[in-house]
Amino acid sequence: MKVQIHRLDKDLPLPKYETSGSFGFDFLAREDTVIEPGQIGLVPSNVIVKCPAELALLILPRSSTYRKTGLVFPHSVGLVDQDYCGPEDEIFIQLVNPRNHDVVVKRGDKIAQGLFVRSPKVDFVEVEPEFLGKDSRGGFGSTD
Repeated sequence: MKVQIHRLDKDLPLPKYETSGSFGFDFLAREDTVIEPGQIGLVPSNVIVKCPAELALLILPRSSTYRKTGLVFPHSVGLVDQDYCGPEDEIFIQLVNPRNHDVVVKRGDKIAQGLFVRSPKVDFVEVEPEFLGKDSRGGFGSTD
């Protein structure tokens, strides 16, 4: 499947899958970004992506990011909608610094990974509660 992408800085490579078994591809930082303690930094990813029809782009943390930098995603997962692809719609990666010192994300650092997922549009049909099921599962740890 072909995906249209625009790089703002042509000196940085396109996102790529690092291995033949990778589902996620890496986003790279377009510029050095200093994130102060307790602050959220917006790190430019260098790309504008036009998601194909019925695909959504998820922005996920890399497993090594916290171990290497201490930075975490404040929202767990980011979502890039299909219509976020205008000329100013560079994807930014939100990272929070829980440490007690500045953390510097360097230009070219791998900062997040992207994953395309199918996301068909649905029509919601409102029903009365008795049609949803007989038993409540409980949620929030109910299967622990």
